[in-house]
This record gives sequence, structure tokens and C-alpha cells, in this order.
Amino acid sequence: MPTISMFFGIIIRMFVEVSASHHRPHFHAYYQDQVVVIAIDNIELIAGQFPQKQLRLVVAWAELHQEELLEVWENLQSGRPPFKIDPLR
Repeated sequence: MPTISMFFGIIIRMFVEVSASHHRPHFHAYYQDQVVVIAIDNIELIAGQFPQKQLRLVVAWAELHQEELLEVWENLQSGRPPFKIDPLR
């Protein structure tokens, strides 16, 4: 699973499933031993748990980079390479 971005101890990744129907566009965020799945279309938590502060950081980052996240999603699902997205600063 390619790493798209990293910031404040949080790692953002997306799955690659070429030619397979996958769930709605989403990404996975990892912090310590916890994982959340965030929908890209309306930036909402789909699954998992994070400390509130880290969840707010991920949501803020996703809102800032929503168009880029959708482009990375399309690239990966079409067999094209992903690109890195700037971290939250």
C-alpha cells in the first residue's frame, strides 16, 4: 500500500486494486497502533479510532487536499503510479 503523506507521526496510505471494484474513494491513516479509514468524497470517518487530536489533524489535512486525494485514488485504481501529497504543517 503506497504511502501518500506523513505528518506528526501519522502515515497516510491508499490501497491499489487495479481492475477491481473497490469501496468508495478512501484512504487509511495510521498513528501508533491505530488505524482509521476516511472517505474522500465527504471527508468522513468510515472505520477505526484515533485520538481526537490526531483525527482532527487528518480531517483538516484531507479537507485541504481533497482534490489531490481523488486524483491519487483515480491513478491507483487505473494502474498509474500515485504521487505524494504535501504534509500538514
